[in-house]
Amino acid sequence: MFLAGIQKLTLLDYPGRVACTVFTNGCDLRCPFCHNASLAMPDREADTLDMDELMAFLKKRVGILDGVAVTGGEPLLHPEIGELLERIKDLGYSVKLDTNGTFPDRLHEIVEAGLADRVAMDIKSAPENYVKVVGLPSFNLAPVRESVSYLMGCGVDYEFRTTAVKGLHSSEDFAGIARWIAGAREYYIQAFKDSGDLIAGEGLSEFSEDEMNAFAEIVRPLVPSVRLRGI
Repeated sequence: MFLAGIQKLTLLDYPGRVACTVFTNGCDLRCPFCHNASLAMPDREADTLDMDELMAFLKKRVGILDGVAVTGGEPLLHPEIGELLERIKDLGYSVKLDTNGTFPDRLHEIVEAGLADRVAMDIKSAPENYVKVVGLPSFNLAPVRESVSYLMGCGVDYEFRTTAVKGLHSSEDFAGIARWIAGAREYYIQAFKDSGDLIAGEGLSEFSEDEMNAFAEIVRPLVPSVRLRGI
């Protein structure tokens, strides 16, 4: 079972929609600041959600909710994610998909099939700092670069977002991100919050509002749409 749970109402996870959020288990990254460690780590206990239970809930909420945000973990880790999105779309919902960008082929298939109306992709850091921020001893950035290029050119509604974490990010990282995603449609710098369910939170903290605004000013010349979230 790859479904971990549901938040039955959100006005935040899907901009412009009254939505619910569906969580999937498992992730291929180990970002130390991950606020859903119990979903990402296979050795940590996580709840499960039955597919039939989810569909029954969504059928009852037709006309009340108008969107479903699918997040994780990493939803595209699962080959059967397309089937889930198709069943949600068949009920008339708009779908927002969250991803870390490491599965570009699956992302392409889902978008081209019309199964995601909006995609939110994490930009973990500047390219040269990715290994440190994703918590892996080595990392191939090529799939992430491919996903970035695809989203910027395919026409689907999308956003890029970076969670700014003191202890992992610096001004130089945001300058590097700006060069990478120059001209992006929407970019958000998110405030780090300690959920109490982190992968490895020691030494990590949140930036001040002034520091977050300074990061936005670094990015803005190349990505005018940059906004702050969660401050």
